[in-house]
Order: sequence, then C-alpha cells, then structure tokens
Amino acid sequence: MGFLFRAMAWLFLSAGLAAADPGFWKHEWPRTDFSRTSVKSWVEILSGGPGKDGIPAITGPEFRAVKGAKLSAREPVITVEMGGEARAYPLRYLIWHEIVNDRIGGVPIAVTYCPLCNSALVYDRRLRGRELEFGVTGKLRHSDMVMYDRQTESWWQQALGTAIVGELTGAELKAVPSWMESWESFATRHPKGRVMAEPRHNRPYGQNPYKGYDSSKKPFLFNGEMPPHGVPPLLRVVRVGNRAWPLTRVAEAGEIREAGVVISWAAGQASALDSAAIAKGRDVGMIRVRDKAGRDVAHDLMFAFAFHAFYPRGEWMLAESR
Repeated sequence: MGFLFRAMAWLFLSAGLAAADPGFWKHEWPRTDFSRTSVKSWVEILSGGPGKDGIPAITGPEFRAVKGAKLSAREPVITVEMGGEARAYPLRYLIWHEIVNDRIGGVPIAVTYCPLCNSALVYDRRLRGRELEFGVTGKLRHSDMVMYDRQTESWWQQALGTAIVGELTGAELKAVPSWMESWESFATRHPKGRVMAEPRHNRPYGQNPYKGYDSSKKPFLFNGEMPPHGVPPLLRVVRVGNRAWPLTRVAEAGEIREAGVVISWAAGQASALDSAAIAKGRDVGMIRVRDKAGRDVAHDLMFAFAFHAFYPRGEWMLAESR
C-alpha cells in the first residue's frame, strides 16, 4: 500500500486505544454533548490519525466549464444533477478532502466520500429549519468517516447520514440522488456542465494515498464481523436502502431489474483506490440506479464489509430473485 496509508496506520497504532473514552476528546470538542449518543460502545470510534479538520472539508468550491477542465477520460467523479444544473466533483479532490459543502439548484448539499469504505453520498444540508455545514472529525467508526456539523458539533456517520453523538443525535439527513461515473461520461452528457476546480490547498491531487487498498484482503482499522456468504470484505456492492447487490453480479448482467429498481453497469471508470495515479486505476465500471419510471434513486457503492457493519440485517442480493 502507499506510503501515506502506511503512515496513517503507524500514527493510529502509536496513539493507542485510550481515545475510546469521550473524556479524552473533550478538550478538542468542548461544544459536543457526549452525554447524548446512539453509539453502544465508545470503542467503536477510533482515531484515523488526523485530528479535527486535519482533513479539510471544502466550503463554497469554485467551478470551471467542462471544456477547460484537464481531467483524464476514465477519472471518477461524483455527479449531481439538480434544478437544471449538472456538476461533477472529481474524486482526485474528494479523496483528500472527503466533504464538499456546496449549493446546487438552490439546495445546500454536502458531497461526501469515505475512501476506506468507498462510500460516496450526497446529502441535503437542511435540517429542522436550519442549514448545516460539515467538517471531518478525523474519527472512524467501522472504518467509516465520522463527520461533524459546525453549528452544534454533533458527530454524524457518513455512510448513514445519521447523527450519532451530540445535540442532534438521531437526526437524519436526506440523501440526494447522485452517482459515480467517468469524467468522459459526464462531459459527453453535459458539455455545458460544471466541474469542481482544484482546491487552493497543497495536496498531490490526482494521486491515490491508499494505493492497492481495494485489492486488500482486510479493511483498514476495522475489527468488526466480516460479510456473510463468503462475500469478500472489499468487494464493491450497490446499496439501495437495506439491500446490496454485488458489483460483480451487476457487471456480469449489465442490467438488473429487481426490488423495484433498475441497476445498470457500463465499463469505463477507473478505481480511485487502485494504482498510485487515480487515472490509471483498473476499470471498475459505472453504476446508475433508477426506479421503474426512470427516475434516479439515491444509492451507494460501498465495500461489502461496510454494508454488513451498518446494515447487519440487510438483504444480500446474490442471485436472481424468483
């Protein structure tokens, strides 16, 4: 694996597990109400290495026209189409920032990506009459990013969009339909679309700090139960609600119509978690999920271990339903 990835592991191990006591975090999070939580055991929450905002979320990103963007054809982007607008958020930036607070079609959104779970979800930032802005805590739970809102400093589980610690514990964000696709696919469909410009941070954009991660046998900083049915822990699965379709099954079929959704697959997108250069990652294909009326459906393309961790009673769609 990449040097930075190994360094992160070393930092975590050297820090030890003492941080599992919320009292240890109080100096860093004086505004967080640790008396309110849905987490059963604090041991579930671990330090990922960086502290609060050590991974800097982006707020109010700049954009450029498709024609002027210098991205490789197979590079992965997160696409959001809303209010007559189409925007692409390249993973070459999100892999280093994990959260982008933006506004599209008049709606405040949080574009999120957790590399360790390959979870890419977009949320409406409005909650109970107020608008939230999100940052990165530097903590992990089941290897998934723990976000926080700057208004109450409550902690949120990225893969669920649910507050797990603090004043807003139990609150849920609404997921906005989005999907990962290649830059070429987005640019071809939306020649007048907009793409997020390179942030003004000193990062090696386009490089993958988790080299070889999605070919690993074991997820990083995860001590939970492995997936059932012999499913490899780092196999990508298409999650819709509490159901998961193995990406291998979808890719083989090309299209699957089950449980009220239509899941289609097409080749042409590089994995962001394979080679050192994101653009050179192996082809993992592109997924689109729609309902029977052809409308896009909110979904995730996460690793199998993460699905099992957050949806332990979820349904595995391993074969054609009868």
